[in-house]
Amino acid sequence: MGPLSVALRNAVALFGDGVEPYAPTPSDIVYDEPHRRLRRYRRATPATGDPVLLVPPLAVTISCYDMRPSQSLVRFLLELGREVYVLDYGEITYADRDLGFEEWVDDIVPTAIAAISADNGHCPVDLIGWSFGGTISVLTAAGHADLPIGSVTAVGTPFDQRRNGQISLARRFGQLTGGREVTMPVRVAGGVPKYGVRAGFRIQSIDRELTKPWYIARNIADTEALARMQSVDRFMDTMPGYPGRFYRQAYRQLIIRNEMFKGTVHLSPSRAIDLSALTAPTQLIGGTKDALASSASVAAGIGVLSGAARVHFTEVPGSHLGIIAGPAARDTTWATIADFLDSARVPTRTPSPTH
Repeated sequence: MGPLSVALRNAVALFGDGVEPYAPTPSDIVYDEPHRRLRRYRRATPATGDPVLLVPPLAVTISCYDMRPSQSLVRFLLELGREVYVLDYGEITYADRDLGFEEWVDDIVPTAIAAISADNGHCPVDLIGWSFGGTISVLTAAGHADLPIGSVTAVGTPFDQRRNGQISLARRFGQLTGGREVTMPVRVAGGVPKYGVRAGFRIQSIDRELTKPWYIARNIADTEALARMQSVDRFMDTMPGYPGRFYRQAYRQLIIRNEMFKGTVHLSPSRAIDLSALTAPTQLIGGTKDALASSASVAAGIGVLSGAARVHFTEVPGSHLGIIAGPAARDTTWATIADFLDSARVPTRTPSPTH
């Protein structure tokens, strides 16, 4: 098919079902309960190595780890020989307004880890989390020393909000006001609805939105480029919302009070998690162009996780979404994860930032 024919076909597809249909990696449901559906991805061959649990952030779908066949951390891990699981939180509505970090850190993720370990001969489970998924993974490992956790990988997960660009400005403003300009509307609304999350994500990538017509025109005969673009659009169009309590905790404790950097996160008056209690080998990955979790804010975790067997920080090129699901992720973030998983059983602590 010639370039003109490809361009014509793509132009028609853009206004129809898209240039490439969404084809998630096949999976089976291990158990299905509200906000905690556990999926196991299908393998064609017996697994080797410890199983992996992918922990998504809230307000996105599990497609963040499985955007399309060539941009799928899931498929990459399956190729490494791993048994791969993911937690699917489903839709978040007003009825979920009282759900907070505790539900994930003390219940949803620990329950999944225990089930996965039992399903795999009681071996340890490697946690991988992007964005708030990394925050939840770190808090879970620090808050539950008895869990069979082999390692923790946090991708695009900030520890020091003072080093976090635009968010550091919101932090300083929130310190002056007490954060009521955010927490009160969120309390009244019961959370951040999905439409607000989607709009916010597009605003954060406003340059992409403004240049999209030119991008389409320039790549109208490049099916791969258009498929990547549409996979990101599909990802943003399916974002669920945040529960009210969770969002208020994230804003107050993590952003205004910077508790991830201080080393103790107070989820409630009776629940505080000391991050130095995390003992598993830990990998931190930051992106050079990440507007939500600057590389420096991620690297700050090296000094916080003082009890970990070892902590390793790697800086990779890319934006917040790009470092986990972009076209270059296979050779950067994913390759870093693969190397870390291979060495995660090393018991000595050797913090070593690399750039």
